[in-house]
Amino acid sequence: MTALVLFGGGGDLAMRMLLPSLYFLDHDGLLPEGLKIIGAARSEETPAEYIARVRQSVEAKARADKAWDETVWARMEARLDYMAVDATSAESLKPLRDKVGQGSVTSFLAVSPSLYARIVTAMRAAGLAEPEDRVVLEKPVGRDLESFRAIDDAVADAFSEAQVFRIDHYLGKETVQNLLALRFGNTIFEPLWNNLSIDHVQITVGETVGVGDRWPYYDEYGALRDMLQNHMLQLLCLVAMEPPSDLDADSVRNEKVKVLRSLRPITHEDAERVTVRGQYESGTSGGKPVPSYDEERGLDSDTETFVAIRADIDNWRWAGVPFFMRTGKRLAEKRTEIVIQFKPVPHSIFGHDDRGDVQANRMVIELQPEEDISLSVMNKRPGLDQRMQLQPIQMSLSWGVGGKDARPPRRRIAYERLLLDAMAGDSTLFVRRDEAEKAWEWVDQVSQAWADAGTKPHDYAPGSWGPDEADMLLARTGRDWNTTDA
Repeated sequence: MTALVLFGGGGDLAMRMLLPSLYFLDHDGLLPEGLKIIGAARSEETPAEYIARVRQSVEAKARADKAWDETVWARMEARLDYMAVDATSAESLKPLRDKVGQGSVTSFLAVSPSLYARIVTAMRAAGLAEPEDRVVLEKPVGRDLESFRAIDDAVADAFSEAQVFRIDHYLGKETVQNLLALRFGNTIFEPLWNNLSIDHVQITVGETVGVGDRWPYYDEYGALRDMLQNHMLQLLCLVAMEPPSDLDADSVRNEKVKVLRSLRPITHEDAERVTVRGQYESGTSGGKPVPSYDEERGLDSDTETFVAIRADIDNWRWAGVPFFMRTGKRLAEKRTEIVIQFKPVPHSIFGHDDRGDVQANRMVIELQPEEDISLSVMNKRPGLDQRMQLQPIQMSLSWGVGGKDARPPRRRIAYERLLLDAMAGDSTLFVRRDEAEKAWEWVDQVSQAWADAGTKPHDYAPGSWGPDEADMLLARTGRDWNTTDA
């Protein structure tokens, strides 16, 4: 590995996530020896000015994590360079190829996906798409299956599939990877991981912030395309996939594709029964008045800022087990979690008086604001009462008996793992083309079902968990959303 080129190297993603991630990797001695890190953007600034901006951003993040070290920064600073380029022009990129020198290049496109096709075409002409080179694409690629294919066809003209790394930063989270270890590294869970023992699964991605000045992008995508098509379907695949033969990249991704192929299509006849669209009104959030989405946009809009969906996987393992997904802006909490709700015991021998109810086991995989995997089990309440009384207890499966207080001192940025893997050519945690196509195909069916059924967003109050109809989505099946910690 010779160089990592960050197209859009002066933008928000690079400054807020990518460059701090690279600093932490350097801090831990994980960056390849001699690696060059080159920022590339339109801004006409000198390398010294760029490096000063990088330091400001990285130092703030590193000091917050008590990881700032002048020696480490000096080492990283020696790797850094900057070049003002028009990434869509081959002539503009040729000097960048010369600056990189001999060896392989990993190019991270931290720019608008609408530019991907023109950029990779220019990269190919400029010699930045050689067989040993790689390209990392940030989501979302396209806004539907047709536009995804148009962009990806251009990418495929410049790079082979083995050279393309479609990134979903959720897959870089430690807890998401730990889910694979939990399922496939232990004999006690996998035999229960099916419709005989699991009642249903919930996936929640809640945000307390509104769309704000991102509305031009958001109005085109909405919650369905912005979050569910990528992050949430990736989480669903990891929960539902069959055991792969090994951890080879294609072995893992083959099983994820099988899940997406098994998703039951949603038609316009199903839309009202299994989906909910919502849009936040004006109100109060965090004790402060906040505008509605339409007020932020300046015009009335039917764009959904909340979506809840019941997904069914039509295969032997999951037949009859509903997967409920919800995501939205201006919700009650910033929370990302997966809830595995097990079935209750078939018969309680403990009665239903003051001995305590026997609650069904539940596993909660928490991704944010903290990362943890916990399992609720029933336990005897301590004491000398002649009648046995029960109580639920929570066991942390991530960091040992100390639970969340025992976690490592620094939670890694998800991009750290993914940057390392991309530079090493390990595509296990990246999305393959057929995987992305199947996800878009299913999401397009949902979008078309809404259009055919004339489904409009329901209003919901800021600081709530979405419209009442989202609660009814589960209530009709005799279930409730998880709204408390496990």
